[in-house]
Amino acid sequence: MPTDLILTPNMDRPDDIYADLLAAHEGLSKAESDALNARLILILMNQIGERRVLAQALAAARVPEGS
Repeated sequence: MPTDLILTPNMDRPDDIYADLLAAHEGLSKAESDALNARLILILMNQIGERRVLAQALAAARVPEGS
């Protein structure tokens, strides 16, 4: 059964998750930080796995917040 992209808050302890993300970037150069983000995106895309859902995510990410 197809799944739609979830755009409402859906994380357990989002503040802690954000802190973990920031901690992962500590001490990295801009290039290293960009590379970490790229690897993380690809890992999470693999976890999602459904091309249709990923297409929805890509489209949603292109729309400026609040639009």
